Amino acid sequence: MTNGLGGFACGTVAGANTRRYHGFLVASLRPPVERVLQVAKIELSAHYLGVVTDLSANEFAGGTISAQGFVHLESFAVRDGIPTWRYAIADALLEQRIFMAPGANTSYLKVELLRASSPLRVTLKPLVTYRDYHSHNRGAQALQLETGAAHCRVQAFAGARPYDLAMSGGRFTPAPEWYWNFLHRMEAERGLDALEDLLTPGSFTADLGVGVPVFLTATADSAAPAPGAEVLDALKTASQRLTAPLPKTAPAWIRHLAQASDQFIVRREVMGESMSIIAGYPWFTDWGRDTMISLPGLATALERFDVAAGIFRTYARFVDRGMLPNCFPDGGEAPRYNTADATLWMFHALDDYLQAKRDPNLVRELFATLMSIIRAHSEGTRYGIGVDPADALLRAGEPGTQLTWMDAKHGDYVFTPRIGKPVEINALWMNALDVAARLARSLGHLDEERFCRSLLARATSSFARFWNEERQCLFDVIDGEGGTRDARIRPNQILAVALPYCALPPDQMRAVVDCCARDLVTSHGLRTLSPEEPGYLGCYAGDAGQRDAAYHMGTVWAWLLGPFVRAHYRVYGDARLAQSFLAPLAQHVGSACLGTVSEIFDGDAPHSARGCFAQAWSVAEILRSWIYLERKISAN
Repeated sequence: MTNGLGGFACGTVAGANTRRYHGFLVASLRPPVERVLQVAKIELSAHYLGVVTDLSANEFAGGTISAQGFVHLESFAVRDGIPTWRYAIADALLEQRIFMAPGANTSYLKVELLRASSPLRVTLKPLVTYRDYHSHNRGAQALQLETGAAHCRVQAFAGARPYDLAMSGGRFTPAPEWYWNFLHRMEAERGLDALEDLLTPGSFTADLGVGVPVFLTATADSAAPAPGAEVLDALKTASQRLTAPLPKTAPAWIRHLAQASDQFIVRREVMGESMSIIAGYPWFTDWGRDTMISLPGLATALERFDVAAGIFRTYARFVDRGMLPNCFPDGGEAPRYNTADATLWMFHALDDYLQAKRDPNLVRELFATLMSIIRAHSEGTRYGIGVDPADALLRAGEPGTQLTWMDAKHGDYVFTPRIGKPVEINALWMNALDVAARLARSLGHLDEERFCRSLLARATSSFARFWNEERQCLFDVIDGEGGTRDARIRPNQILAVALPYCALPPDQMRAVVDCCARDLVTSHGLRTLSPEEPGYLGCYAGDAGQRDAAYHMGTVWAWLLGPFVRAHYRVYGDARLAQSFLAPLAQHVGSACLGTVSEIFDGDAPHSARGCFAQAWSVAEILRSWIYLERKISAN
């Protein structure tokens, strides 16, 4: 669950936190960054027919699991985008729902008795802390507590953001106590520190009657939280609005992805009201590349044109030396510009938007910025990014930098530097020139149009240099150090066919699709390297260095399935066949982070989900491509 500010609540169906990022309230103190975990979880127990039933679950160092409340879990479902637990206790049925208020650092836990033959009392015990969400706290902290009849305020230290816990229709009993050595098993699996200590300030209790819910709130905001029932109604309406633009034939898993799309759209507090896209939960902030790749699927495809236009305007403010930022650091520092493709993806996202929504005001507003980008790339900008005057192709890269989406770096070591002329960078460059030329013509800027078309004609002719006749596919990089060419089979070439402007003849387009289908396609995305290539790593596991080494050396990326199926349709013309490659994701949507799509998967079967458990461009590209192909099917 997210709040549109970068804050979130997440956990497991069983109730035990298995990651350092699991928490009931992870507040964003400077939206969408500076995220602080304040409330780790809420422990629920029920007193019914003289028996106390602990419905919580925790795993501790040494392997102890206590309690084991999941044995009472009758059902779990995501209803209108909201996780819903139902516990069976004798003849009683108790429902728990967790959600966040849009635009507020406020989490809610709703408890409602759906069925019972006698009164039932619930006890809700918060476990709290105050830490950067990337870290763990060990040992007792001097948390200051202020308590009242039905609320508790926690102040970690002077200058820390205080947060408040309160319960409607309940009472609070102070009983501060530390619990030691909570184990987060996923952190141990990732080779990281995995233990945490948490404080309970006391407990809330309430006597429930059938059909009369109570709400526990945790908020880092100074304003009083909105009533829980009102927030639930607003979330249900928003969920329905997100799914309304979908084709009537959309299956449940696509509807889940439409609901999940809103989780990534956030407000960025800079230069007034701004909008952006979180690249992935739990650990990414907003990245330029991810934002521009995701925008068509998260906003335009769902007819959220105001959101799309707002994001374009936000990022246009940050263009510097013809470049969009690569990322905004989590601590709120100045943006970083180490990217060769984020800026070029903006042209594609804008073109996709303008195909769906006529917006001459936005075009006029952005055109000067767009042309400054083209000029800066033509003349040369940071990190060796610039047009080679010999062939009008775009070169990029310097030793020690990673500029493409294959950007894994551990310490000072760059695993996939790709210095030279990467294939997808040049496919994006030609696409950007085509978009700029068409926009220049629409505005009557004929000199700018001629400039773009001249570069485009030369680049299109030169793009033939990427063809690898021996392997019947495209080189991944040409003109590398010493004039080398990288002949390894990678998925970047698929973008040369998937993007609207394509410089390849039909037979080469088909050969590229066939190569990717043969060597790279899996049920969850495309491998980043063919298993037949030296250096292929089929499992994304181990410590940080081992994982970084595998990140783009065989690991499967779900977002690449979008360009692949659109390229497949382009060369084969069979929308239903192309759409069938997306079908296996229906199972994944219900098996990892529920209702969304993971960042990456192992290259080897069974292709276990890895990385971020909710990734913006994974959701966006699958959702966008399914909608696109479904409309093609309907048109026929």
